[in-house]
Amino acid sequence: MPELPSHQNSELEKLERLAQRMDRAFRVPLVGVRVGWDSIAGLMPGIGDALALAPAGYILYRGFRMGASAPVLARMAANIGIDTLIGSIPLAGDLFDVAWKANTRNTALLRRRFEGNGRKGEPLPKRLGQRKFSSLTAPRELRLSPAWAGNRGPQRKPTRGRHHPLGRPL
Repeated sequence: MPELPSHQNSELEKLERLAQRMDRAFRVPLVGVRVGWDSIAGLMPGIGDALALAPAGYILYRGFRMGASAPVLARMAANIGIDTLIGSIPLAGDLFDVAWKANTRNTALLRRRFEGNGRKGEPLPKRLGQRKFSSLTAPRELRLSPAWAGNRGPQRKPTRGRHHPLGRPL
């Protein structure tokens, strides 16, 4: 796991503590499920979900201030939206709140995003070995290479005057 700068690591730890209080602060004795203040506040119809939205919005805002990318912020907002929308349904939404844990999901997204940036300095073959690979997730360096550019779109006719030494199209 790559080391994060101390200011990012301390900010992520603060956000993870907030998410832990909101999603997993207490353990239900007989069932063994962990619930937090988000689930408890959700028991109050209407106002509980609005109160739980504030810490979730704060985690989203801090992720924006820390420099999270737009796709990560969009996924975080979707997690919050799902939690708020389904959590507003009486009883079924309260059960959903216990299982969904949007704040924990969002802090995990932030941590993965910033730890993934720590690998940018590693060589391309090492980074390719650490993640799944497909044409959709190809690293930027590979997509910009001439070999990759030739694989996209319709096949082009080779220009006249330029020939490959082995007789292959350029």
